[in-house]
Amino acid sequence: MKTQPKKKTYSFLGYLIFFFTIAVLVTTAVAIFVVVNRESDGNTTLIAVTMFFAIVFLSLLCTLIDVLRRKIMIDAPVRKILEATERIAAGDFSVRLESDHSYEKYDDYDLIMENLNIMAAELKKSEILKSDFVSNVSHELKTPLSIIQSYATLLNKEGLDEQSRKKYAQTVLGATKRLSDLVTNILKLNKLENQQLSPETEEIRLDEMLAQTVLGFEDLIEAKSLELDCDFDEITLVSCPSYLEIVWNNLVSNAIKFTERGGKLRVSVKKENGNAVVKVSDTGCGISPETGRRIFDKFYQGDTSHSSEGNGLGLALVKKVIDVLGGEISVSSELGKGSTFTIVLKGG
Repeated sequence: MKTQPKKKTYSFLGYLIFFFTIAVLVTTAVAIFVVVNRESDGNTTLIAVTMFFAIVFLSLLCTLIDVLRRKIMIDAPVRKILEATERIAAGDFSVRLESDHSYEKYDDYDLIMENLNIMAAELKKSEILKSDFVSNVSHELKTPLSIIQSYATLLNKEGLDEQSRKKYAQTVLGATKRLSDLVTNILKLNKLENQQLSPETEEIRLDEMLAQTVLGFEDLIEAKSLELDCDFDEITLVSCPSYLEIVWNNLVSNAIKFTERGGKLRVSVKKENGNAVVKVSDTGCGISPETGRRIFDKFYQGDTSHSSEGNGLGLALVKKVIDVLGGEISVSSELGKGSTFTIVLKGG
């Protein structure tokens, strides 16, 4: 990373040039006066007229020098910056400006150009992310809507037997729930990213909260005959319960979803070095190192075989919540052997 350049030497050089320019002009004017005074034998009229024209000439010369200086040192970089800002305002984020000086001799204009380059690069990155986000949302919306449309058409058929009607209705309900979850997660994530949701903190018993979360998934755990192992230390901390519910619900539901029938689910909370450390482990399919690097990206789904059960926003939401609460989250996993998500919350 570049360090802030020193501009004092460069600025002092500019002041020195300006000083010597003025000194030369004044010296020239004095020299002209001395010569004219000597040659005119004290003729004040001749001296005055000569000095007037000399001063006018020197003033014009000084003005010309200043015009050239401004054109080169001010107008040129300002025009370059103005053209770049106009292109950025028009949506062209590929703009990159090149400085006229080496980095050690950067002036304010060079720093503005470098900041514009950084801003354009970030805007381009944001534009790509926005485009991907819109594309992914459109895709995720299209799937459940297509299911709802297809099965609603089937439900509208005459002479449909009761068993088929219930089956189709259940499919429609599942698709609407997925659609509702998607919209809810998008709204939550958007509010978190734009800091429109402020965490309301209070003293909570973390072990009791985790126990309640696990109990909420009791039916799903029993349906898959999962072995449940809970190890909770009694821990009290000050945090936002509604935010933490998002984290625990997503992690536990994912662990159940990706664990095959008869597998094992383990949830623990321990106090370590003054922090609360929560671990949610499963013996499911596991994830690859590549998936592990992208697991918290929006809409990323490492295991596409379960894509119909989620929308790829859960872990992105979890990561954002943990960031807002000032905690840390990490994942360790091995393909075919399961995954462990570890959350560290300060002040446990």
